[in-house]
Amino acid sequence: MRAVIQRVSKASVTIGGRVKASIGCGLLVLLGIEEADGEEDIEWLSNKIVQLRIFNDDSGVMNSSLKDKGGELLLVSQFTLHASTKKGNRPSYIRAAGAELAIPRYEQTIRRLGAALGRPVQTGEFGADMKVELLNDGPVTILIDTKNRE
Repeated sequence: MRAVIQRVSKASVTIGGRVKASIGCGLLVLLGIEEADGEEDIEWLSNKIVQLRIFNDDSGVMNSSLKDKGGELLLVSQFTLHASTKKGNRPSYIRAAGAELAIPRYEQTIRRLGAALGRPVQTGEFGADMKVELLNDGPVTILIDTKNRE
């Protein structure tokens, strides 16, 4: 799994001109799922996202997590995170999982993140043409790949 984690002051997802989800202070997470991803990846990444200390504490130091701050979470599926640009100029998405595998893993991730956070997670819609708006706070943007844990 690959995730682009952005600390935001606010973020939203619009589909077909209608706002599907929106959050205030928290994290916008773009998530790419590949065939090799399993429950261990979901568990590890969900815990990492919720406990990642990228929010300022009372001293102004990035030492607090999303859970510590009571922040919100918006999760958006994005298969293009597994794009390969090694050959030519047209990206290949061969590593991205197909919908039959990716949808259940995406849904598992939503549930796991909600359990780790202790509240519901806002989401986009898998496979939809989404317009994602955000106000990056910092800016703070972190890239995580579960295949590069060590």
